[in-house]
Amino acid sequence: MNMTFRQLRLFLALADSGSVSAAARATHVTQPTASMQLKEITESVGMPVYEVIGRRVYLTEAGRELAETARAIANEWEALQQKFDAMRGLTRGRLRVSLVNTAQYFMPRLLGGFCASHPEVDISLELMNRDGVVARMRDNLDDLYIMSMPPRDMDLEDSVFMPNPLLLVASPAHPLARRRKLSLERFADDRFILREQGSGTRMAAEQLFAKSKFRPRLKMELGSNEAIRQAVAGGLGVAVLSRHALREGKAETDVAVLDVQGFPLDSQWHVVHPRGKRLSPLAAVFREHLLKAASAWR
Repeated sequence: MNMTFRQLRLFLALADSGSVSAAARATHVTQPTASMQLKEITESVGMPVYEVIGRRVYLTEAGRELAETARAIANEWEALQQKFDAMRGLTRGRLRVSLVNTAQYFMPRLLGGFCASHPEVDISLELMNRDGVVARMRDNLDDLYIMSMPPRDMDLEDSVFMPNPLLLVASPAHPLARRRKLSLERFADDRFILREQGSGTRMAAEQLFAKSKFRPRLKMELGSNEAIRQAVAGGLGVAVLSRHALREGKAETDVAVLDVQGFPLDSQWHVVHPRGKRLSPLAAVFREHLLKAASAWR
């Protein structure tokens, strides 16, 4: 095969965007040029690497293999550039981090110091639910991943950097809002509002429910902490939420934190990456910054 590095970057952009025009924009070439380059890639491989169904591009098996290798090459090249920059006394480059939705409540504080000391570093944050973060990790799309429940079927480098206490909350008007040392069974008749299946908060809550042999009456599932908090404040039910999802100064006005056996539920924030993945110099520095900053902030 005979492909240029620019062609590999174009193909990676195609794999990420699912669109020839979007790949062209991402690599700053015209669409006819992108189409011609993709045709040359296909000819070089000797078999189709993508197919167009409707208006979307889907990679073939050969295309997925090519994208995986191209991504590894691009990551190695970027790491080499960062090493050369470090030799010249420069600290610049691009850092890619995926994090679950709840992390949005504390990450800006932890990022502040890093951005101040590394102003030339571009940080790309992908904010999504846990399933989305795990999918990106399986595809090796980012440098680091932040979540509360890392997958157990992956071999990971895993560091706990901050607690993530999970609380049982209700409307301040709930009849048990001011009671103390309640058993979970006292809420057998309550409707529960929970995060979607697969979220770290939902998984931790279900583990506690199973251990306590408690079957909550599910009112609804919502994929947003804010939506759940508003629903609880409106008296629609009780919910399990991370302490981080309660706005400072709002915990005792919008919702009431209930004193229930088993809560706060112990949970932790993890920064992970697949074992064997060689972190770029920037990613390694950011990981150390995250661990130190979180320890100081908490």
